[in-house]
Amino acid sequence: MGLTAARRLSTAGILISAWNRTRSKADPLTLLGVHVTHQPAEAVAQADVVILLLADGAAVEEVLFHKGAVDGLRPGSIVVDMSSISPRQARDHAARLSALGVHHLDAPLSGGAAGAEKGTLAIMVGGRPADFAQVRPIFDLLGRATHVGGHGAGQLAKLANQMIVGITIGAVAEALLLCERGGADMSKVKEAITGGFADSRILQVHGQRMIDRDFTKHGAVAFQLNDLRNALSTSNEIGFEAPITQLLEQLFAQTAEHGLADLDHSALFVELASRNGMN
Repeated sequence: MGLTAARRLSTAGILISAWNRTRSKADPLTLLGVHVTHQPAEAVAQADVVILLLADGAAVEEVLFHKGAVDGLRPGSIVVDMSSISPRQARDHAARLSALGVHHLDAPLSGGAAGAEKGTLAIMVGGRPADFAQVRPIFDLLGRATHVGGHGAGQLAKLANQMIVGITIGAVAEALLLCERGGADMSKVKEAITGGFADSRILQVHGQRMIDRDFTKHGAVAFQLNDLRNALSTSNEIGFEAPITQLLEQLFAQTAEHGLADLDHSALFVELASRNGMN
C-alpha cells in the first residue's frame, strides 16, 4: 500500500523522501526520483507532511517514537497516520506529538492497493479541521477524504468500516455455503440476488472469490482479525456491547489458527466450509 500511494503522489509531482523497515521494498521508488533514506529521521527531516502506512499500532509506536522518526520531525509539520490502529493509540500519539509542536491526523483508509492505484480510496480523518484542510490536496490525490471528528475519530470510522466488512464477509460466506449444501448453484444465487437489498460490494468482490475458491491475499485474515480485536477493545473502553463483532472475531481467530492467517479475509469461507464438512 505504501509503495502504491508513494508512486501515485510522486507521479502527481509531490516531492517525496521514503523509508521502509525493509529497504528493498522502497527501492523501486528510486526509479521515480524518490529519495529513499536509510533512517526514518532522515526521511522526515525536510517534510511538511509525514505519512505513515504501517501494519498496526505497535509498528507505528516503534517507527515513530523508538526508531528516531520523532527526532527528525520539524515543529509545525503534520504527521498523517494512515495505518489502522486503535483510537486510544491515535489520541496518545497526537498528544505526544503536540508536546513537540507537531500536528497529527489519524487518517486510515479503505479500498486496498487497487484503490490507491486508481486514487479512489475512502479516507477517514480525525484531528483538527485546520490540519485536515492543509493536507486535503494530498488526500485528494489518493481518494475521497472525510473529516469525521477529533483525534481518534478517523480510527473509529475505520473500525466501523472493518466491522461491517468482517461481519458481511461472514454473512455472504454462510449464505453461499447454505445454498451449495442445499443444491443451488452459488454463482447463480449471487446473480439472482444482485441488485436486491442483499447486494453489496462484499457480495460482488468477496462472494466471487468464494465462488472461484480464489483466496489470494488482498486483505489478510490476520489484518481483519486485528481490526476486529481493536473494535472490541475500543468497545470495552467506552462501555459498548458488540456481540456480533465478538462472534466474528472468534470465527476469524479460528480461521487464523487453522493456518489461513495469510490468505484473503474472504477465506473465512474455508473455515465455515470445514465446519460443515464441505472442503
